Amino acid sequence: MNPAIDFGDVFNKSIELFKKSWTHGLVLQLISMVIVLPIIIIMYVPIIMAAIESENGQLDPEVMSGMFAGFTVVSFLLFFVGILVISVVAQALQAGFFRILKRLDYNEPVKTSDLFYFLKGQYLGHIISIMLASLVISIIALLLCVLPLYYAVVPMSFFTLFFAFNPELSVSEIVKLSFSIGTKKWLITFGLVIVASLLSSFVGFLMCGIGILITAQFTYHPIYFIYKEVIGFEDNEPLDEIGK
Repeated sequence: MNPAIDFGDVFNKSIELFKKSWTHGLVLQLISMVIVLPIIIIMYVPIIMAAIESENGQLDPEVMSGMFAGFTVVSFLLFFVGILVISVVAQALQAGFFRILKRLDYNEPVKTSDLFYFLKGQYLGHIISIMLASLVISIIALLLCVLPLYYAVVPMSFFTLFFAFNPELSVSEIVKLSFSIGTKKWLITFGLVIVASLLSSFVGFLMCGIGILITAQFTYHPIYFIYKEVIGFEDNEPLDEIGK
């Protein structure tokens, strides 16, 4: 199953849906910032402390070495666990945002709590597995001289979409289906994401930089519509056909 997709049609639909979804995207960005802020503070604590202890206010390499030497293996493990937790939460929020896009697209009522739909124990393990699959695929692509990563990044952009609307699928099924649609629609997906990214960045810049908090989520809209056009939401029959 490989329906034709019109670039302009998807882009126009993305803009129209963005007019309805930008407030929810802004909430997502603000929540993500609140989640990431603690880990950034932890990362910069050694540098800040080193600058404070330096006599002239400049960073002293010896002081910096002493600071980092104070970090134990346990501290680093806790740091990476924190990164994992933040990544899982961010992925869950993104999946929730896709569900909100569908509700807005079909003129269904939306609640702010919809954004946190996947922050439940029954889904977190699945999200971790999807993240690990993405990490393994990215590492393999990098080892193959980087260029394959540009190919893989398009199919991987559908991982969260398939999970958001089909959480019952296994990780292997999500990977298979994502690469199937990503391969068939690679060029138009890549082109739409690039154009959407450039447009969101430009508009955000015109809004004194702070506007990027509003426009950043626009890049998810074309991917959503490609999924809608190829897979749809009526039944699961296309899921059985797309992988063939």
